[in-house]
Amino acid sequence: MRYSPLGNSGLSVSRACLGTMTWGIQNTQAEADSQLAYSLDAGVNFIDTAEMYPIPPTQATHGKTEQHIGHWLSRNKQKREDLIIATKIVGAGFSYVRDGSPIASSSIAIAIDDSLARLQSDYIDVYQLHWPNRSHPHFANHWPNKLKPSTTDVAEEIEGMRDILSGIKKAIDSGKIRHWALSDDTPWGILTYLRLCAEMNIPKPVSIQNEFSLLHAKDWPYLIESCVFENIAYLPWSPLASGMLSGKYANGARPKGSRWTMLQRNGLFRDNLQSQGATKAYCDIAIKYNITPSQMALAWVDQIDGVTSTIIGATTMPQLRENLAAFEITLPEECLKETALVFKQFPAPF
Repeated sequence: MRYSPLGNSGLSVSRACLGTMTWGIQNTQAEADSQLAYSLDAGVNFIDTAEMYPIPPTQATHGKTEQHIGHWLSRNKQKREDLIIATKIVGAGFSYVRDGSPIASSSIAIAIDDSLARLQSDYIDVYQLHWPNRSHPHFANHWPNKLKPSTTDVAEEIEGMRDILSGIKKAIDSGKIRHWALSDDTPWGILTYLRLCAEMNIPKPVSIQNEFSLLHAKDWPYLIESCVFENIAYLPWSPLASGMLSGKYANGARPKGSRWTMLQRNGLFRDNLQSQGATKAYCDIAIKYNITPSQMALAWVDQIDGVTSTIIGATTMPQLRENLAAFEITLPEECLKETALVFKQFPAPF
């Protein structure tokens, strides 16, 4: 396993980050334990979770993923210092989480204490804002699809960001979190927070995690360039486009137990003629170079200049082994050229 600096944090993280959002619905505690053990043996030291997990989110399962990690930590206390654990505070929109309120300094204080209790840890290494208060840029809720920039009260948004930063500073000063970060945000969000951090003398965010894959590369190059120049780690999530790039959903297939058979995942907006065509072409390239489609998709993301660590997830141990092996692969130049031709043909399937 290779490692990279996590922005300006001083931390060094594995190129593969273990995502956990299936733990608590698709994966049991025992399966989570097995995934953690295998990943650590493979050199993974970076774990990503969220108070909202598992996915799909429900009131009954809220916080269960953090609890799974906490149960493991309670039995493996000696390994805590070897791990870099990142979790997230949920944004507005979930009525059963703090009455659906937006992120604020007051909600940050409550959410951190709740996450620490579930994680059975004294501190969180990286605390992330799951999405900005102004909108959720994911699932087509952001401009140009629904919400327009002109609908945002910029002064009010910035004032809210100041309040968030005051809560972040209190948490850092108390030792409850070591660093903070963004998720599902935009170049404007990054740069505005950087300006406010300098103005308020608050540590700047160390990373941002956004959706990024061969089928969804809208952050490349503009947002990723901002991250590189500002020394903010870029952490792609859904590098397999919810499993689509593995090829398992080809021709309308819905394997039993897969995410697209579950509530909120069946018929997801990713499944369209453009993405189907691109996926088939990418799968054909992978076969030609004697690697699995998943491994090619993950290796491609890992080789993008500016990517720090790629968040992977798996519901089975064979999937986890296959995915982690991708980080030992360097795609040859000819493979990258063929991939680039497909990318040019299908630049933004969703």
